[in-house]
Amino acid sequence: MAKRANSKTTHAVAIRDQDFELAAQLFRVLSAPMRLRIIKSLCDCEKSVSELLVGINTTQPNMSQHLNTLFRSGVLGKRREGVQIYYRVIDDRVANLCRVVCAQIGTEADFTGS
Repeated sequence: MAKRANSKTTHAVAIRDQDFELAAQLFRVLSAPMRLRIIKSLCDCEKSVSELLVGINTTQPNMSQHLNTLFRSGVLGKRREGVQIYYRVIDDRVANLCRVVCAQIGTEADFTGS
């Protein structure tokens, strides 16, 4: 019986390790401040690339590169309407995570005077 319990324990650890790897992958995607700005801008509604560029100070090629990274990672979805491409957040967990982390950092900065 002890061998069977070990087998279950090993399986549980393997699942946890996989979860940590997935979380680390997500944090790598979110590690660029520009990507966090994009997600924040898209939290409430979808926007075209040109609309995003109005609110976020960067170049179009840089914006496109970050949007592509977020799209490939499954954070954003996109649709084409004529010549415009519209992006939206499709993983609400990511939007919620960004809100919580940014709010916490803002609160701590206000509290410490940083």
